[in-house]
Amino acid sequence: MTPVVLTIAGSDSGGGAGIQADLKTMAAFDVFGTSAITAITAQDTCGVHRVDVLPTDAVRAQIRAVLQDFSVAAIKIGMLATADIAVAVTEELAGYSGPIVLDPVMVATSGDRLLTPDAESAIRTLMSQCAVVTPNVPEAVVLAGTADDSTIAQWARASAVPVLLTGGDADGDDVVDRLLGGGHNREWRGPRTPGGPFHGTGCTLSSAIACGLAKNQLLADATHNAIEWVRKQITAAETLGQGSRVLRHR
Repeated sequence: MTPVVLTIAGSDSGGGAGIQADLKTMAAFDVFGTSAITAITAQDTCGVHRVDVLPTDAVRAQIRAVLQDFSVAAIKIGMLATADIAVAVTEELAGYSGPIVLDPVMVATSGDRLLTPDAESAIRTLMSQCAVVTPNVPEAVVLAGTADDSTIAQWARASAVPVLLTGGDADGDDVVDRLLGGGHNREWRGPRTPGGPFHGTGCTLSSAIACGLAKNQLLADATHNAIEWVRKQITAAETLGQGSRVLRHR
């Protein structure tokens, strides 16, 4: 039977990130993607031009509709936008026993803020329900409360929930992704692909991990497979707009 995966995230009108990237990734991994949209962004490869947050009741209704009808094998969470939505999602998933992958979307590649500051504490509460959290460098700085890399790594190692510190936003010739905490201590290192920035890599990576978990892969294996696949997508990225290059998810 085809596994069903639910993505709870924002919509990207440019098609490179958010719900659109999630569903494309799920199709590529041969799982059935379902969705609950939290916000509608007017977004393209150059930036985020407008954000319209959906009513909390509408977000709750979407999640309930999917969970009542489908046997959801894994959930990916992306942009939550506000504290109210973060709390609502936490409450709606309180009884869910499957793996949850949290991509704590706070800042877009373009630098645009996608999470209100008052929602950060709600995100930390939601983390406790997750199988893995996948912050990039700016998000890890917020969650750990420091910009010092060694202290961030120490925070991740001390976490009861596994943390995948993604290295795409870091400096250096190599991209280093580190899975720490929750009994994990593993690193993936690869040469940085020139020609960036690339749009939607975080959404794509977290969705790919959720797909692996939906197929009953161990977290380390699902993470490894997702990282390798995203690297291929980055290598094949195209310049279709006037800003960041986009992945093709195939």
